[in-house]
Amino acid sequence: MTAEQGEAVLAIDLGGTKVEAAVVWADGSIAEGTRHRAPTGADRTREQVGDSIAQVVARALAASPAPVIGVGIGSAGPVSLAHGTIAPVNMLVLHGFDLVGFVRERVRLGRADDLPIVLRLDGTCIALAEHWLGANAGIDDCMAMVVSTGVGGGIVSGGRLVAGNSGNAGHIGQLQVARFSGVHGDASHTLEALASGPRSVLWAQAQGWGGSTGEDLARDYAAGNDVAVAAVRRSAAAVGEAIASASTFLDLKQVAIGGGFSRVSADYIELVAAAARAAAFLGYAADVSVVRAALGDDSPLIGAAALVFRADVVAPAPAA
Repeated sequence: MTAEQGEAVLAIDLGGTKVEAAVVWADGSIAEGTRHRAPTGADRTREQVGDSIAQVVARALAASPAPVIGVGIGSAGPVSLAHGTIAPVNMLVLHGFDLVGFVRERVRLGRADDLPIVLRLDGTCIALAEHWLGANAGIDDCMAMVVSTGVGGGIVSGGRLVAGNSGNAGHIGQLQVARFSGVHGDASHTLEALASGPRSVLWAQAQGWGGSTGEDLARDYAAGNDVAVAAVRRSAAAVGEAIASASTFLDLKQVAIGGGFSRVSADYIELVAAAARAAAFLGYAADVSVVRAALGDDSPLIGAAALVFRADVVAPAPAA
């Protein structure tokens, strides 16, 4: 440990395919040898997912070069901050799961006192990470988005992390994008259903494209395949329209976009930015800057740790 790195926090990121844990220093760097992951997924039982969480927590703490001062958790949602429970859309077996209580039991390690444990939506953690050390640093009104297997996001407004009434502010992937669907109230017409990597692949296949993965789509986009180009532009246009709506409502200065599918083409961010400008009715919304997120795959863990390190911008959880 160095003087610059100082204190350490246990960071946990629980998603639909994996759970990760690591020890993060106060400068946002991940302590070497402490990052561990284990599978989750819709095909696993509640007990199996619990075992995965317990496994990565134990390994990260065992490898920690310093005692941790707290625990930050980012989870797929919806979440309930008042109760510390989660109900992930893609993991029905975890609905009502007391994630905070489960983690608390596994980090006590004989301590006489309980460590502070802070839970937030995973997209909220990514927004906090990018605001702290990433592309949105120094910007008080901003949003971060992930376009990957799903679509998620988080919001910073007036320099404060926005959690909302229950902790679920930022679920931009579940917005309806009317111009693309024409049907309201159907989950198959949300931004996530229109713009995520797997859904873009399925749409391209329905148009006669012969590929099977996002990587295939990226290759064929670069080669100029008409359907691949249409699929990528369709995703970017839907994301841009959602950003225009969010920026109109929240008066955002900048949106940072990350996630695996955001790298499907070299110009994906530029396509999103152009679509956001075209979809905005009001000048201030059209002025929103759209950039690539800076922290990559580290952002969920950095953001989870920032829930403790940057408590000054994180509102307390509501009382149960």
